[in-house]
Amino acid sequence: MESVIDFLIQYGYWGMTVSAFLAGSIFPFSSETVVVALLLAGLEPWPLFLSATAGNSLGSMFNYGLGTLGRMEWIERYTHVKREKVERMQRWLQGRGAWVGSLCFLPVFGSVLSVTLGFMRANPYITAVSITIGKAVRYAILIMFVSAI
Repeated sequence: MESVIDFLIQYGYWGMTVSAFLAGSIFPFSSETVVVALLLAGLEPWPLFLSATAGNSLGSMFNYGLGTLGRMEWIERYTHVKREKVERMQRWLQGRGAWVGSLCFLPVFGSVLSVTLGFMRANPYITAVSITIGKAVRYAILIMFVSAI
């Protein structure tokens, strides 16, 4: 894993986008390490924020797309999200709508949430906006915190 992170750091903002995509999707990855490393390496916070937010949002929308396939067997097999979690999330989402996508920044819960939003066919535009808002707030806080140190 360390060599993967080193590789992504070498590619700067593009590496940030890729690592954030992986972290936002069903793939197990942590983009926070890359954000901190790139900030400490001297990259500018604003483009780093944009790269991280875009990549992480696209990763969650990738999950949403997998959910829209609508086959629970595929979701379980390819996303490793169990039927029980999707069903529990569906019950929780009833009446809340696509704006709940702003919580997709949360570890583990966020992946299940984005897959379930796709499975439930939540409005893709509202979902994309709400996911991006949540991800932007998360990276803004992280970058401000690290920059203040």
